[in-house]
Amino acid sequence: MSARPGLEVVRAGALTTVQDLGRPGFAHLGVTGSGALDLPAHRAANRLVGNPDACATLETTLTGCALRALAPVVVAVTGAPAPVRVDGAPAPWGAPVSLAVGQVLDVGTAVAGVRSHVAVAGGVDAAPVLGSRSTDLLSGLGPAPLRDGDLLAVGAPGAAPVGGPVGVPLPGPPEELALPVVLGPRADWFTPAALTTLWRGTWTVSSASNRVGLRLDGPALERARTDELASEGMVLGAIQVPPEGRPIVFLADHPVTGGYPVVGVVPAAALAAVAQATPGTPVRFTPSSVTPSS
Repeated sequence: MSARPGLEVVRAGALTTVQDLGRPGFAHLGVTGSGALDLPAHRAANRLVGNPDACATLETTLTGCALRALAPVVVAVTGAPAPVRVDGAPAPWGAPVSLAVGQVLDVGTAVAGVRSHVAVAGGVDAAPVLGSRSTDLLSGLGPAPLRDGDLLAVGAPGAAPVGGPVGVPLPGPPEELALPVVLGPRADWFTPAALTTLWRGTWTVSSASNRVGLRLDGPALERARTDELASEGMVLGAIQVPPEGRPIVFLADHPVTGGYPVVGVVPAAALAAVAQATPGTPVRFTPSSVTPSS
């Protein structure tokens, strides 16, 4: 698709990054998958403006962002519910919005959840790296997080935007996270009491959580083995347990190797809700037989 000047960043917000479906398949090069944390919200925003799912959107964090149209564009906001305004006037969330040249779309602070997705017809046309336009905060691959004054290229629009709200309802931000877990590969490094705690304990989302991992406050998981573990491969959803015993659920920008034992893995399909879990949200783990790649 041919790029054209599309948007100027008036307000970048706390952390706004370019995200698409990610760059899977490069772990052997030390590159993780990245991509949108809330994939259903990313796909819904694209569909609202007539884009294929693979088009890049903007993923905001808590405080939204503001964008000035440099050409006539159609945009849509999904993910965390937030006030949407065009030149100060209220505009719909979860529906296509047309901007004339010079108009400013302002996505405000999330009223629930953490991350909103802003799609533009044609997609954000950042330079792809290893086949993806996603920002990887851990490695620094992909476009840098947005800054005030940045200019964003936009691809040529495809299909006509849909005429109303997205057809598949999006789940609201969770009041509690109940995450399924497939035990292993290092569950035998933990005591029976630790595994009982894993299934019966309650944690809360830490404010230190980010795109790399969901950090949890709460009970520690006691290790049966205290010797060193050689660094081994890490997958999306791996629950790594550092020496202090509090689990970390690896998310899209996770490292591809690690030296702490993994007690279990949360299947990828269950991770979208994690993207919208605010600090303090209760978290429980439940046994699952679903394969982690599902």
